[in-house]
Amino acid sequence: MDLAKDPFAAGPLARSTTLKLEFDGPLGLTKNSIDLGEKKVVRDRKAFGWTLMALICFGWNAFVIAEDWPRWRGPNGDNHAATGAKAPTHWSDKEGVAWTTPIPGRGHSSPIIVEDRIYLTTADDINETQSLLIISKRNGSLLSETVVHRGKFTEEIHATNTHASATLASDGRNILALFLNDNATWLTCFDLDGKERWRRRLAEFAPQEFKFGFGTSPVIHGDLVIVSNEYDGPESCLVALDVATGAERWRTPRPLNLSYSTPAIAKLKSGAVILLSGNGIVAAYDPDTGKELWQTAATTQITCGTMIWDDDLGLAFASGGYPENQTVAVSLNGSHAVVWENRTKCYESSMLMADGFVYAVSDSGIAFCWRGTDGEQMWKMRLKGPFSCSPLLVDDLIHLTNESGTTFIFRATAEKFELIAENQLGTYCFSTPACADGYLFHRFARGEGEMRQEFLAAIGPSE
Repeated sequence: MDLAKDPFAAGPLARSTTLKLEFDGPLGLTKNSIDLGEKKVVRDRKAFGWTLMALICFGWNAFVIAEDWPRWRGPNGDNHAATGAKAPTHWSDKEGVAWTTPIPGRGHSSPIIVEDRIYLTTADDINETQSLLIISKRNGSLLSETVVHRGKFTEEIHATNTHASATLASDGRNILALFLNDNATWLTCFDLDGKERWRRRLAEFAPQEFKFGFGTSPVIHGDLVIVSNEYDGPESCLVALDVATGAERWRTPRPLNLSYSTPAIAKLKSGAVILLSGNGIVAAYDPDTGKELWQTAATTQITCGTMIWDDDLGLAFASGGYPENQTVAVSLNGSHAVVWENRTKCYESSMLMADGFVYAVSDSGIAFCWRGTDGEQMWKMRLKGPFSCSPLLVDDLIHLTNESGTTFIFRATAEKFELIAENQLGTYCFSTPACADGYLFHRFARGEGEMRQEFLAAIGPSE
């Protein structure tokens, strides 16, 4: 048996171990495998047999399986933690945190996790640098800081935006970093040690009406990395590059208007599709070719949230907030008509789908549960807002953090709003946490103005 990590290495997260077993199958298959989530491989039948015996005798808990969180909204793009995952429910500035690491600069990007490392972007407004950080998942030590761009910052952005708001994406071998620099979007590919492999200018991004900066994140589909670059200019587009080489594979024009939503890759029974809201439409694209499959008049001019979907219901959901307020459900089949809508504004935060129900929070701080089939409101509850983070589902609990660093944990149930806990960490939070190995990895800040200091924390037991 070949363990991907030393379970006795130093650090509070050192016992997280990943395992992948491969063997020659008896049914004429070249390879059968038990893939428990990582890169190390066992090709020995004897080792496989011993492992199966251990699993039978001691159960799956005989191994602690490390979980990756490789992109914005997690492994499946739906902000669900892995099946069976757990996360802490109580913490504060004084307890329940395994480690806290100061982060140089500022950013709203969320952390991603690949094996035993955390990857994060940040920007230094004074020195005008945009950087890739690599942090140890075990103890929070800063392993490296690589400057990706120096100078040529956009002169005007929104007061609450940053120059490092796009979350990274990884296929387990490469790290893809997206920045706005010199009035254009740039995608840079690194290996897992932070060594640059290639860099490409994607398109101009120079909005004329609303100069708020940039915020969408790259998404990976197979061997492609896909980026939305929407603004009121001639190079507004969806574009896909080859992850390995950076070669452009396809480019599809988008409406010449500003919008900020990250594309969702929805894996439906009929095949994978890109779902994207904004500019008054909900549209679907073939992720392999960029061809538009359909579009429906729905949502507002500008949206920020990533779309959600439920294949069993045959519905996709989107929300927006400028200039009108609208949340919609659109059929994934047939005419792709709007099935239901309401006038709720979930602008900054993405929504969450769980067991046929939509969970959402308005920017002002009202949490909702709607029945997916018809939009009937099951409950609503006023929380302390405003919110920019998106709700995260771990097991049957929803974690939702406001801009002041308060995390509300409530049960994912349509019966009633059931608050489990309310936890405070720092004074400022715009990033959605990642969940792996029973921990939450949370980017937050303390202080205001020039005194503001950002941190990354591993929320969970220190031993």
